[in-house]
Amino acid sequence: MRQRRLMNQINVVPYIDVMLVLLVIFMVTAPMIQTGTINVPSAGQVSATPTEAIVIEVKADGALALRAATSGASRPVSNTEFQRAVSEALAKNAAQPFLVAADSKLPYQKVIDVLEAARNAGVQKISLQTQTSSASR
Repeated sequence: MRQRRLMNQINVVPYIDVMLVLLVIFMVTAPMIQTGTINVPSAGQVSATPTEAIVIEVKADGALALRAATSGASRPVSNTEFQRAVSEALAKNAAQPFLVAADSKLPYQKVIDVLEAARNAGVQKISLQTQTSSASR
C-alpha cells in the first residue's frame, strides 16, 4: 500500500469568502453611521492683552542674559542679579511668562539649573525655546 503524503498548503478560499462578506457588511453599514457634533464653548473678549515673555538666554559658557521680547537687546546678568530681576518682574506681574533660550552645545544640566533657579524665584509660567532643524543649518 502507498502512504498518502501530507499536504502542507493552506487553503485560503474560505478566508477570502469571509473577507468579502465583511467588506459588503461594512459597505452597507458605513453610510448609516451618524456623525457626531461637538459643542465647543465660546470665549468672551480678552480683558487684557497677554504680556510678552521675558527671554532668559543661556550662553555656551553658561553665562546668563535677560532680554525683553519687545526689545532686541539682551543684558548679561550674574546669578544674584538674575534672581533679583526675576523677582522684580514677578512683582510687576505675577503671571509673567518666561522663555529659556539655551545654546545647543550647553550641557543639559545647566538648562535644568536655570529652570530650577527660576522656579525657586517664583516663576509659574516658563517654557523652552526651540529651533527648527532647517533654521540651524
